[in-house]
Amino acid sequence: MLDFATQVDDFIPQLRAPEVSTSGKLVRVVGLTLEAKGIIAPLGAHCQVENIDLGTYIDVEVVGFHDDLLYLMPYTEPGGIGPGARVWVRSNHSKASLGRDLLGRVIDGLGQPIDGKGPIDYTDQLGLEGLSINPMERGPINKILDTGIKAINTCLTIGQGQRVGLIAGSGVGKSVLLGMLTRNTEADVVVIGLIGERGREVQEFIHQILGDKGMAKAVVIAAPANVSPVLRLKATNLTHLIAEYFRDRGQNVLMLCDSLTRVAHAQREIGLAIGEPPTAKGYPPSVFALLPRLIERAGVGRKGFGSITAMYTVLAEGDDRSDPIVDIARASLDGQVMLSRQLADAAHYPAIDLAGSISRVMNNLVPAKLLKSANRFRRMWTLYQQNEDLIQVGAYEAGTNLDLDEAIRLRPAMEALLQQGSDASVNMEHSQKMMVQLTGQLDQAQ
Repeated sequence: MLDFATQVDDFIPQLRAPEVSTSGKLVRVVGLTLEAKGIIAPLGAHCQVENIDLGTYIDVEVVGFHDDLLYLMPYTEPGGIGPGARVWVRSNHSKASLGRDLLGRVIDGLGQPIDGKGPIDYTDQLGLEGLSINPMERGPINKILDTGIKAINTCLTIGQGQRVGLIAGSGVGKSVLLGMLTRNTEADVVVIGLIGERGREVQEFIHQILGDKGMAKAVVIAAPANVSPVLRLKATNLTHLIAEYFRDRGQNVLMLCDSLTRVAHAQREIGLAIGEPPTAKGYPPSVFALLPRLIERAGVGRKGFGSITAMYTVLAEGDDRSDPIVDIARASLDGQVMLSRQLADAAHYPAIDLAGSISRVMNNLVPAKLLKSANRFRRMWTLYQQNEDLIQVGAYEAGTNLDLDEAIRLRPAMEALLQQGSDASVNMEHSQKMMVQLTGQLDQAQ
């Protein structure tokens, strides 16, 4: 009679682990969601579905599963596929190819060039999700970033590695302000993600805003509104990954993402399609997990080595500043630049609303004298805004409020400081000098 150990040794060779199936078949299509059985693949895996009519294949990505059912979403229109179409796993991981030759190029959400300049010579390959940085290893935000925009340089001073939101309704000037930041901001590399916006804006941004000089140090990732939500999210992750790639080489990167709201829309489309419960304005819970995770990828690098200064445009739909995406952006970012439709209607550009705007790191960046001047300017500007209706109808009597009297007197000078043509650039030193001179007039009056 064999002992227990011997029996186990004899039995082990007979054990067989279930083989991982790399192919299956399509069983259901609902909208843009494809359901497959007989295949095992992780979330984010790249698969292909056979187009029976043409004998070609459609690229899809695993976006969810339930028991043995995989939920897939195609990169392109899934026309031509039918019941029982075969599904293959091409890759279990979402990776992207990277290299310095990306500079000056325009690519899509998959990293493929779309500018007609030929293939790109890639040298590295990394996962789309990037590598998280321990917050204790990040360097501090202690260097001022010169944006070339007077209103931001003086009242909303931004630091290298800061994350800022450009918040406004449609047609208020977000794209114009984004273009000014692109041209005027000092940075080694500019990474621009055009996510979910109008397709015509891609060429406009490249030719009219960037130009040949700006494009030389820029990478543009374009995923307009007509592409699959999966590709829009891939383009967003790719934008952040490329920025991280150059940051980790010690460079100061300016990353522009237009827009964070469209990213949320893409995740909403995917989440609702696979059965997530809708919450505020139909956004599923995954949206509120995705946005902070993206935002935290920007910032100063390890031990201060390189930085990503991120500018995210946020659409306040219907000028609703309590929109859930606006709320989560304000809670997660290091500051916001709020644009006012009222100022835009009055031809005040850039239409920056100081009352709703803030830079949460400004106190650590500018000397006490300049901070005092900026705070005084903001108080005088806000005081006038609060009493503008009374002033306009002639209901305010001069001498009632001495501070308001000064705000009225200096209103033209304050408007001149905050207004700026889209082609103009004013450096930090000149901007601060104008601010000190203006607030010095207040001191003399008092």
